[in-house]
Parts: sequence; structure tokens; C-alpha cells
Amino acid sequence: MSKVIRGMRQFGSAFRHRRNIIFNTNYGSVYNVSSNTNSCHCTHPSYVIRRFISTDAAKVNNGVAEFNGGGPLIEYGRRIAAGELLDGDACQLDTLGELQRLYDELVENAEACRLDRYSTSEKSGRSRWLWSRFIPQASSDAPVKGLYLYGGVGTGKTMLMDLFFGQLPYNWRKKRIHFHDFMLNVHSRLQKQKGVSDPLEVVASELSDEAILLCLDEFMVNDVADALILNRLFRHLFSNGAILVSTSNRAPDKLYEGGLQRDLFLPFIATLKERCVVREIGSAVDYRKMTSAEQGFYFVGRNLSGLLKQKFQQLIGEQVAVPQEVEVVMGRKLQVPLGASGCAYFPFDELCDRPLGAADYFGLFKKFHTLALDGVPIFGLSNRSAAYRFVTLVDEDVGISRHLLASCEVMYENRARFLCTAEGTPIELFDRIVTIADAQHMAPRTSSRSRKSDDSDICVDNELGFAKDRTISRLTEMNSKEYLEQHAEILADKS
Repeated sequence: MSKVIRGMRQFGSAFRHRRNIIFNTNYGSVYNVSSNTNSCHCTHPSYVIRRFISTDAAKVNNGVAEFNGGGPLIEYGRRIAAGELLDGDACQLDTLGELQRLYDELVENAEACRLDRYSTSEKSGRSRWLWSRFIPQASSDAPVKGLYLYGGVGTGKTMLMDLFFGQLPYNWRKKRIHFHDFMLNVHSRLQKQKGVSDPLEVVASELSDEAILLCLDEFMVNDVADALILNRLFRHLFSNGAILVSTSNRAPDKLYEGGLQRDLFLPFIATLKERCVVREIGSAVDYRKMTSAEQGFYFVGRNLSGLLKQKFQQLIGEQVAVPQEVEVVMGRKLQVPLGASGCAYFPFDELCDRPLGAADYFGLFKKFHTLALDGVPIFGLSNRSAAYRFVTLVDEDVGISRHLLASCEVMYENRARFLCTAEGTPIELFDRIVTIADAQHMAPRTSSRSRKSDDSDICVDNELGFAKDRTISRLTEMNSKEYLEQHAEILADKS
């Protein structure tokens, strides 16, 4: 294994800073872009893979690389050799080594881990729980430790986990799901187990019956209801032999930092570190920003409403925009100021400064594929609620509390097109939003005037402070050539 990783690290010598290549992490693709973009070019990938990959993973017959076995590291090499993927940085390769290690251990211990869905007991979770009341069952922790990957936004965590998950045998009891959706499913199951002495044990049995290998994307704990049950839930899951693979923006010790009754959550952190290898992806590269840097429809400045309406009119063509109504949840309706040809127009205040949430935004994007939003302000303490709604509008994966998120996909996940006028760039919009740790390191202002104008509107909020980086990354990508091309392809498929 070490030979494979050392060999693949040498791929970097085959890459030169040249024109025309961009890596898109969502689809693992290479794009041609304009000549003024700084990016990397891979020369002769098939030669590189033949020369540098270890014979432990591949052999060469008549000049063609033949890969033995499988796993994420081998698939990564295959995609590079085929020209489908640009070589990642050393941090990603180290992480791939851990994922390959886990893959190999799972394959070797598949029977002991009870991964094959066709050779395991068909008793339901509740039936096994009832049976265990009469005959106590010994704990059956898996012989293989899981993996907890954490790092900054856009470093490729989800892409790497998907690469791993895609290589797993089809007959294994496995599940890949977003953490928030997983917890919503847990709470839904708990509602059906009222009256049971330990409903979490029943739910854990049901979950481990369905999938012994859990791949949870974007592990983020902000809800006190989740925090209070996670330790008992996962102790039951691990006792049933469950193996966890997870990605997160935070290290285990930073989970639920500053949350209510965090002392009751701390045992879960210990359990997590006991049952998983913890690995940081230390890359400082945000691959979502490695796009063609097209300006898209994001306009910075004041008094640009006329320009936005002009662009909006160009998109709807000869259609006449009129007020419309969108049905959201439980019979509620959302009023759209102007809409035509799948395009909706809103002043910022009407969409983000009213008591709306993810369900309303979900309903909006069920009917409209394009949003024009006029007047996005700089966010701070004075408009914190609007900042929460804007973050939820852009991206449902940011880890904001379930009260705002719900289980739905919003603008980014729907590949909706976004036009806006804003008082600043994506980074400038959130410059006054800081975490508690950031606030503690902020130097005091020497001028009372600058303190009055700036510090009075500083918003110290851990949730928003962590969420803003992801939202900035999303906004940047949404105005790239690649994202807009994906939007156009989706529209073409629907027509």
C-alpha cells in the first residue's frame, strides 16, 4: 500500500501549470477553460499511471495498465490514467490511503463484519430486540474501525467518500446518506417506538439490520435533540457491529462546541474516537473555486436594480412577468412578486427578511429554476436572522439547525441559476460574521469611530461563523461556467 501511495505522489511531476484544464469535484471531470485561468494540465496520464503505480496494484502487459483488486485508491489511479480526473494534492492522497486501508480490511473481514445482506439473519430489529430480552446478547463490535474525515470546505471530502462508497460490493449492507437526513430518519423511527423501554436500542437494531456500514456525509451537530441521543444511539449501533465512515467540517472535539448541555454530549466524542480512525484533510485548496471564474450574474454595488431587471427580462424573453403564487407546505402559499418562464424575481427583504424557512424555499424551486434576488446586504448582528435565511436559501448542507433546514434541497442542490445584486462580494457579505474563537482573537480597534461603525455590528455566532465558508464557496461556484453549464444541461433534459 505504501508503495502505491508513494508512486501516486510522484504524479505531481507530470503536471505542469498550463492552460485549459479545470477539475470539477462534483463530477470528477476535466474542463477546457479560457487561457487567462490559472490551472493545471496533466501530460500523458496513461504513461504516468503505467510507470509509477506499484505492481501491488497494477501490472503492465503490452503497454497497458491492468489493475488488480479494487478500492478507492485504485479507482482514483484508473481515472487519472483515463484522463477523467486531475491529480489531487498530497493531503487527498493520504486520505485515499486511509480509505483504501479501510476498504481492504472490510474485504478481508467481510464475513466477520456480516456485510453480505444475503447471508445475515432476516429477523427485524424489533424482533431481535424482543428476543434479546429473554436471551441477553453479547456485544459484537466490528473487528474493523471506521473512519472520520474532517477538513475545510471544498477540500474534496464528499468526493473521496463517494469514491470509496462506489467501490463497495453491491451485496453489502451499506448506506450513504447526509447526516441531517439520517437524524431526521432516526427521530421519525423513535416516534413509532413509544412505550418501548429503550426505543433507541430498537431503532439502532433496525438501522444495523438495514446497513452495517454507514457512510454519513457532513456530520454536524447543532440540534440539542440530536446531541442528547447520539452517544446512546451509536453505542447501540457499534454494539450491533456497525461501522461508521463520516465526513465533517469539524474535528471530533469541536462538534457541538458551545451547545446546550454539552457535557452530556462529550461521551459521544470519546465513543467516536474509540470506534473510528480520525483523519484531517489538511488541504488549503477549495476545489469548488477552481472553476473558470466566470462572473455569472453576481453584480456588486448599490442602485443596480435596473441592471438586474434588465438581465431578468433577457432570460424570460418575450414573456410578461406577473405576480405568482407557490404552494409550499400544509396549504401555505408563497407570494412571488414577479415570475415568468421558470424565473422568479424577489427583493431581498421579501424572501430573506420574513419568517420563511427551507420548506418555503423548497416549494419555490419546485416551480422555478432561476432566482433573481435584488439587494443582498452585508450581514452582521443587525440582520442575523436574514443571514440565516440567506444561507439556508443558498445551501441546505451548511449544518444550520433543523428548524431552518428541514429535509429538502434548495438552490444549490437543485442546480438553480442565481442572479443577484449585492453590497459586496461573497466574502465581504459575511465579513462581520465570526465564531467565538475568531472573536477572541480579534484585535481591539484604536479608533472609537471605527469601533462604532464596525464592531457594533459584529455578529458572534458559531453556527453562522462555520456555515459562512461553505456558503461563500457555493456562491463562487454557482457563478462559474461549469455550474451554469450544468444548469443548462438539466433544463435541456427536462424540456
